[in-house]
Amino acid sequence: MVIVEIIIAIVITAIIVSIIAFRAGITYRKKIAEAQIGTAEGKARDIIDDAIKTAENKKREVLLETKEEMLKSRNDLDKETKERRSELQRLERRLLQKEEALDRKAESFEKKESQLVKKAEEIEQLKEEMFELKNRQLEELERISGLTSDQAKEYLLQNIENEVKHESAMLIKEIEIQTKQEADKKARDIITNAIQKCAADHVADTTVSVVSLPNDEMKGRIIGREGRNIRALETLTGIDLIIDDTPEAVILSGFDPIRREIARIALEKLIVDGRIHPARIEEMVEKARKEVETIIREEGESATFETAVHGIHPELVRLLGKLKFRTSYGQNVLKHSIEVAHLSGLIAGELGVDIRLAKRAGLLHDIGKAVDHEMEGSHVSIGVELCKKYRESKVVINAVEAHHGDVEPESIIAIIVQAADTISAARPGARRETLETYIKRLQKLEEIADGFEGVEKSFAIQAGRELRIMVIPDQVNDAEMNLLSREIAKRIEGELEYPGQIKVNMIRETRAIEYAK
Repeated sequence: MVIVEIIIAIVITAIIVSIIAFRAGITYRKKIAEAQIGTAEGKARDIIDDAIKTAENKKREVLLETKEEMLKSRNDLDKETKERRSELQRLERRLLQKEEALDRKAESFEKKESQLVKKAEEIEQLKEEMFELKNRQLEELERISGLTSDQAKEYLLQNIENEVKHESAMLIKEIEIQTKQEADKKARDIITNAIQKCAADHVADTTVSVVSLPNDEMKGRIIGREGRNIRALETLTGIDLIIDDTPEAVILSGFDPIRREIARIALEKLIVDGRIHPARIEEMVEKARKEVETIIREEGESATFETAVHGIHPELVRLLGKLKFRTSYGQNVLKHSIEVAHLSGLIAGELGVDIRLAKRAGLLHDIGKAVDHEMEGSHVSIGVELCKKYRESKVVINAVEAHHGDVEPESIIAIIVQAADTISAARPGARRETLETYIKRLQKLEEIADGFEGVEKSFAIQAGRELRIMVIPDQVNDAEMNLLSREIAKRIEGELEYPGQIKVNMIRETRAIEYAK
């Protein structure tokens, strides 16, 4: 217990000593701090005094510099003001000089204006004098001529108009003559070049209607027992077989050239085979028919290939092939169509027209002849219907319709096809007609027309396809022309034999003739 009390007393004593020491330390540090603060305040006052002195020095330096700058600026301003004042004085002097020059020009213009006014007055006076003089002259001219000024003007204008009309008519006539001469020369050159370039056959083709036999004994086999073989062949082909005394030959007679070709091929096959009886005949005729159909198709394709005309409907190509077995006065119609296509292309090339379209129209122009023996109507109308049916162009249709002059041509292609068709059909050797017969037919045409009253002159043109007649206008009027042309056409139909048709073209002309003396 005593120990505890001793320990407590020691602790309390230690605490009291610590407190006394702490307070003594605080008092010491306070004294040190107060001494340091007094030292700092003295230094601060020294710094402030130095700063005030430095500021005063800077202030005096800045004031001096400012005064120097102000003095320099005032000197520069005075100098610039003097320069501007001198420039203004110089500009003022120039303005005064210009004002004086303008005053002098104004005075000059006023003088010229007064002179112009005087001249204008003089001109106006001269005009009045000239007008009065003109009026006196007109009065004098009216008195001398006996005409007023309006009458004189009308007379002069009428004379000038008549002179101009006369000169223009003479000029037009001269141009027409010159143009016609040049056109005729150009047309002859074009046609000549086309004919020279087109290398066509000059011998007319004919369909074969005679079948050669190896011997005369074959005639009996062809006839058969009681004529059954020949009847079967004629019934199946529609062709008549003429077996006469002609040695080693049988003649086939029929209107349809394709049937005649089928009969010829079938008969030749039967002769080669040697077995001739109705069943065999029927078999050979069927084979011949298929062979002819193949030939027709190949010939049509060959024609389009030769003329370089493509895109034709297959049925039209087949009809072209059928033209191989169609002739017109001995001229093969397919070869004629190919020749017309080539000629049309050559002429179109010379004229700068569409060559392909011209060839197409030339190749199809006689397409109606392939079926004209099967349908009613002329080959022209049939050809037009076929072209419309298979959607050919309007230019081709018009060329087909106009190639014999049935309608007016609506394009240069139609006119080219007309010319090419005439060249191909009318050239020597193209058709089976002698030159003498041809000339006699043309002469007979003209004689028939010249025999009618009122006919002045007639001309057979276009290879005899057109008869152009000039009538006397005093004897035949317009109403009588129709009757006269019909009578001439009936007379031609009754007295002449000719291919195709003949156009009777009658012309009545009224002329006014004057002579310049």
